[in-house]
Amino acid sequence: MKKILADTVVLDLTRFFSGPQATLLLAGMGAEVIKVDAPESGDPIAFAPPFAGPQGISFHRQTEMDMGIAYLKRARGKKSLLLDLKSETGHAVFMRMVKKADVVVDNFSVGVAQRLGVDHESLRAANPSIVSCSLSGYGGTGPDRNLKAYDLMVQAAVGLMSVTGHPDSQPMKAGSPLSDAIAGVFAATGIVSALLHRYKTGEGQAVDVSMADCLFSLVFDEPFDCYEGLGIPQRQGNRIMRFSPFNTFESQDGWVVLGAATAADWTELLRVMGREDLMGDKNIMDLGWRLANNAKVDEIVAIWAGRHKTADIVEKLAAANVPCSPVRTVDEALAWDQLHARGMMETLWNPLAQAETSAFGPGFPLKFSATRAAYDAPAPLPGQHSAEVLKRLAEMTEQEVQNLMDQRITSGPNLSLK
Repeated sequence: MKKILADTVVLDLTRFFSGPQATLLLAGMGAEVIKVDAPESGDPIAFAPPFAGPQGISFHRQTEMDMGIAYLKRARGKKSLLLDLKSETGHAVFMRMVKKADVVVDNFSVGVAQRLGVDHESLRAANPSIVSCSLSGYGGTGPDRNLKAYDLMVQAAVGLMSVTGHPDSQPMKAGSPLSDAIAGVFAATGIVSALLHRYKTGEGQAVDVSMADCLFSLVFDEPFDCYEGLGIPQRQGNRIMRFSPFNTFESQDGWVVLGAATAADWTELLRVMGREDLMGDKNIMDLGWRLANNAKVDEIVAIWAGRHKTADIVEKLAAANVPCSPVRTVDEALAWDQLHARGMMETLWNPLAQAETSAFGPGFPLKFSATRAAYDAPAPLPGQHSAEVLKRLAEMTEQEVQNLMDQRITSGPNLSLK
């Protein structure tokens, strides 16, 4: 079964998380994603902690075969080419490849692509139908475009940290690097959209992705600008302003989340809790009153939840079709049958050790009815595909490739990067 992006060639100049997340999704949909890294440094996360190897997981390399867990996750389904873009010859070779490519992706700081001669205008000169995508902290335009940014800075910049946590707590970031991950998903969507546009018109284009824009577009669906007028604090803890109850509650043996988004949810929750006596209370049955008096509502639910075990709460509420879930640890989530049934758990393969590791990576998250989507290959060794890619896309002979290797403009599998 052919994948959706089969025969699509993506030259991947990205590093760390946001860009590799975008190209990982493209690889899962069948694109030939070719990682292009410098011969002298390679991918900076390939041999960076934490490591996975024959002796397990650690912050320090325990064997010469240990590799970085992040690399083993993010480079799945991709090929690896080592090529020096800063050299005149290496840049010329890259441009020969651009002529046969469909997409070029980078997550350089603003201005770096221009200095390397791989900005959209330079790429378009080599291939007018090329789709290029650039990811950066704040985008390619605007007064703050040159600021350096990581996920923490972006979460702070767009206001997410100011609304995360309890009302009396300090600003807190989300537990995972959301702005990187979200920007990667938006970038993949933008690239596929640009490819569809090219299919219809023959015209390539540039896609400019800002981590800040992407995160803000999701955060600001919630009307935080109206909270002050409603007399409620910006930080709501685990609550959501539009529903009540909607929170985390301690059970006899753990924690559970539950919420009533509709009148039917609330009525069923009262029934399950054995509090039918409250159904005649006009205040309790009015959502506006419950929102304004949420602490009283939470207290009613908390007393009930504290008398039951998590599994019993979940079973009773699920039977009544009231949204709920146990608060799972990561280990418990890894053991969750639902994720396994959906193919969301993959053991990571270490290509250096030629063995499975004790670490896991997520499976491909989209399921299509007519096409297959998956990461068909493990992460490659750095430079594993250099010769093959150069011969095919740059139309180089064996001797020409060898000449580049002699000049250290390219390299085959380069384990000295460790």
